[in-house]
Amino acid sequence: MAAENSSSVTEFILAGLTDQPGLRIPLFFLFLGFYVVTVVGNLGLIMLIGLDSHLHIPMYFFLLNLSFIDFSYSTTLTPKMLVGFVSKKNTISYAGCMTQFFFFCFFVFSESYILSAMAYDRYVAICKPLLYTVTMSPQMCLFLLWGVYGMGVFGAVAHMVNLMFITFCSDNLINHYMCDIIPLLELSCNSSSEHLLVVFIVVTIGIGVPIVTIFISYGFILSSIFHISSTEGRSKAFSTCSSHIIVVSLFFGSGAFMYLKPPSILPLDQGKVSSIFYTAVVPMFNPLIYSLRNKDVKIALKKTLSRKIFS
Repeated sequence: MAAENSSSVTEFILAGLTDQPGLRIPLFFLFLGFYVVTVVGNLGLIMLIGLDSHLHIPMYFFLLNLSFIDFSYSTTLTPKMLVGFVSKKNTISYAGCMTQFFFFCFFVFSESYILSAMAYDRYVAICKPLLYTVTMSPQMCLFLLWGVYGMGVFGAVAHMVNLMFITFCSDNLINHYMCDIIPLLELSCNSSSEHLLVVFIVVTIGIGVPIVTIFISYGFILSSIFHISSTEGRSKAFSTCSSHIIVVSLFFGSGAFMYLKPPSILPLDQGKVSSIFYTAVVPMFNPLIYSLRNKDVKIALKKTLSRKIFS
């Protein structure tokens, strides 16, 4: 019955980021710029890692997948947002909304767990350097990657199952620039604390478990770094982790701010601003952070560019 009622809603209207017409064109060009940098940066990093054999190690294997995930979920959301800025009526079909939401969940959960896999990789590299090659074998890296995308499927399916038991009322205006679980619950006739509890549990698994893994990994990493006698050794160890720490802080900070607070504490309009960080800003900054703060990537980029120029 719930599925029948839900399917009776044929389309939704997306409220977008702003209701002020004068801001739409400037915001269109701003986010178009964000998206272009995101696409060029992430696809460029993927090609660079693929082309340079010196980067064919576990750390960059995970970084390549992080760039793929960032590119993919930015592409899932940003083009529709851009269309909304220049459309008189920004609508999305029911099927389109559910599809966007499914892939958004899949890539966000995957990003959470790829960041925790990267933290584990740094833990092994710094705390158990002599066992690094054995521990982070190709088989282990593939096993971790299966876990990353497996949790992406879990998060997307769990949220979709939750939505299957929701009946949408006649009001089909989503107070957001994308299809997300909290604004969709606001349109429900039968939404209850049970649905919100499911959201909280699923998001806790998606954000809480990776955060705990990352904190434990960095606890051991910091302990090992403080036991390094040379200043140069400590500096090198910190530099290998600094980019990852920045990315983790940006992604999980904005995500937790949006989803791990009750709606009564965080109004949805403020949540939209918060969600901009992990849907548009973080995917754009990730390749820049890893490129500008990583010597191996900068050396590989110079070699690749010099080969192209001379060829």
